[in-house]
Amino acid sequence: VSRVVDLCAAPGGWSQVVSQKLGDREDVKIVAVDVQSMAPIEGVFTIEGDITDKNTASAIIKCFDGSPADLVLCDGAPDVLKMHDLDEYHQGQLLLAAFSIMCNILIPGGTFLAKIFRGKGVPHLVSQFQSFFKEVIILKPSTSRNSSIECFVLCTNFHLPSGFIPCMEKPLLSLEEISHSYKPVTFQVCGNETYDPDTTYPLELDDKECYKYQNPEQSPIKPAYAASL
Repeated sequence: VSRVVDLCAAPGGWSQVVSQKLGDREDVKIVAVDVQSMAPIEGVFTIEGDITDKNTASAIIKCFDGSPADLVLCDGAPDVLKMHDLDEYHQGQLLLAAFSIMCNILIPGGTFLAKIFRGKGVPHLVSQFQSFFKEVIILKPSTSRNSSIECFVLCTNFHLPSGFIPCMEKPLLSLEEISHSYKPVTFQVCGNETYDPDTTYPLELDDKECYKYQNPEQSPIKPAYAASL
């Protein structure tokens, strides 16, 4: 992997991790995209743009000197309303926007990893993904609360269906175009070296040092809630 795109990247946590993992290689280029402003991240080129805009897709390809991306990430999520059906719908629409631009910037054989909210609409989304990828897996990180409906869809070995032309205005296949050989999707729990998010831990850590609060390295830039403060 040498060309990575992080969609809906703000505030930049995923981009930061990718930079730490791959940034020491001279052939690596990392592009972070979001409609919100982002603080600079070492080794990451940021694009302030809308992922539903064709110009954003063109800007991404331009950053890679005309080459497509090897890996596309999307950790974006709407402001949840605690109404699961509505939250799932909004997340689904955001995911479709990410999927649409992904079809225009991902190299054949590439990988797509994105956040998804579990709900009744997931089978339809997964059936779409299976038409574009050889393997689709649903992942639940151990750091994600059991009560949370969030999980992540990992899609590998990208290919465009026969006759399909990527179009930002029409990201999905029609019902007639979807493969009817729906395959069951593996659901995996990943990660086992972190604290359990559903457990309360003492403030005295394992090394007997007392917990100390640390301010975030970067506060939000132009947050939507600023007007209400």
